[in-house]
Amino acid sequence: MRGSSHDSERGSVAAELALALPAVALTLLLGAGALGATAQLVAVQDAVADAARLLGRGESAAAAEAAVAASVDGARVSSHTRDEFVCVSARIDARLGRIISIPLSASSCALAGGL
Repeated sequence: MRGSSHDSERGSVAAELALALPAVALTLLLGAGALGATAQLVAVQDAVADAARLLGRGESAAAAEAAVAASVDGARVSSHTRDEFVCVSARIDARLGRIISIPLSASSCALAGGL
């Protein structure tokens, strides 16, 4: 009788593991995707800061857009002047797998006419 009870407990543990394993795998995949999206956001922020400094030094808008494009593929870039500042914004869609898309955007401003 005792062996029968032990066998049924072993079976229930295997079933619980089989149910929990996909959830653990999904959590790990989403976590890795979130880390990738964060790395992309840092790259976009760095690129727009560089582009804003370029525009602040008097470079062309094409040069600023090229600086962002060199760092981040597929970024949509815009720039505008606000008081004595020139600002650059960029937006990308970070992909988590094939289904999930997260819009990421970053902006940076620099003093116009600076060196």
